[in-house]
Amino acid sequence: MEINEIVEMDQKHFMNVYSGRYPLYVEKAEGIKIYSKDGKVYRDFLAGIGVNALGYSNQRFKDALKDQIDKIIHCSNLYYIEPQAELEKKLCQNSCFDRIFFANSGSEANEGALKLARKYFKKKGSNKFETITADKSFHGRTMTTVTATGQDKYKEPFTPLPEGFSTVPFNDLEALKEAVTDKTAAIMLEPIQGEGGIYPAEQEYLEGVRQLCDQKDILLIFDEVQCGIGRTGELFAYQNYGVEADIITLAKALGGGVPIGAFMAKEEVASAFEPGDHGTTFGGNPLATRAASEVIDIMLESKFLEAVKEKGAYLKAELDKLVAENDNLIETRGKGLMLALEFDDDLSAKDITDKLFERGFLVNAVKEHTLRLLPPLVVEKEDMDLLIKNIKEIITEI
Repeated sequence: MEINEIVEMDQKHFMNVYSGRYPLYVEKAEGIKIYSKDGKVYRDFLAGIGVNALGYSNQRFKDALKDQIDKIIHCSNLYYIEPQAELEKKLCQNSCFDRIFFANSGSEANEGALKLARKYFKKKGSNKFETITADKSFHGRTMTTVTATGQDKYKEPFTPLPEGFSTVPFNDLEALKEAVTDKTAAIMLEPIQGEGGIYPAEQEYLEGVRQLCDQKDILLIFDEVQCGIGRTGELFAYQNYGVEADIITLAKALGGGVPIGAFMAKEEVASAFEPGDHGTTFGGNPLATRAASEVIDIMLESKFLEAVKEKGAYLKAELDKLVAENDNLIETRGKGLMLALEFDDDLSAKDITDKLFERGFLVNAVKEHTLRLLPPLVVEKEDMDLLIKNIKEIITEI
């Protein structure tokens, strides 16, 4: 199909929810490079918004998918699924959680976690049902998860919204304490906020939240849809803090590009669910769980996650040098290979993103003055050096 046909068909038939796609006509990809049908090559520092953790066309990953396709792609959860059982074991054994449920996306994972929290207290005979989240958070696009999201721009088009949600400033323990009521069932936080602009939780804050939840009989939910599964150099982001939640949600990198989500819980909380309380048609099917199982195996191999930490430290150090050299740069934030570069009011992150695209680099303007970097975890030093070089040149030109 010719490029003009692709564009014409898309503009005619696809719903108007994206404010203009970049002129990249995806044909194939390998490593961190995406090849466009017009012959251009792009280095991807966004990884499909944190999804392609292993990069593109990882041979071992492809072989596992091909093998599974030859066996079976989908079957109902009415039956036992071997790759699903294997993945359950790997995730539970490498975390502090005991039970898991598989979905198809981060939104579904968060929706399931919120349902579990409400059912937990209902089963105890309690009238607790409210959830507190943080400003700048992002928890999904279903009606419930968009309500939980702490950004008005995602909520306003869909009011009136479901009841039972409130939002407080992130990293402000006193504000959180003041927001708690006798109906508070859960506090839902991203250990590192993604869509909000890459804001890590402070150590004392998370420790204080855990203590508050213990004191007030509140469930703590960690949304690790974006920051989990190797992104920070640990398999789970909470492992950077040594603070455990009662429920955790996962997606994005978990399937390496194959759609899958999951929420996990400790035994006492998970036991609130009974047959019929939750379910899914596609979640946890053989192909998705085989894909995720391969992702986990690769990440748990010797030195993979250690390398992510080293690469993240290198990239952050290079970004910090840029900040030190330029008065228009404010700071860098993040952990591992989940980083942000923030500009002052004189520089637009969208303009920088556009200029980097012209030079063959894919990044994301997550806020007006914030550039988000989520490269595949297999990114190499040479690629990071090229990105830094081009950012520096663009800023100098502007």
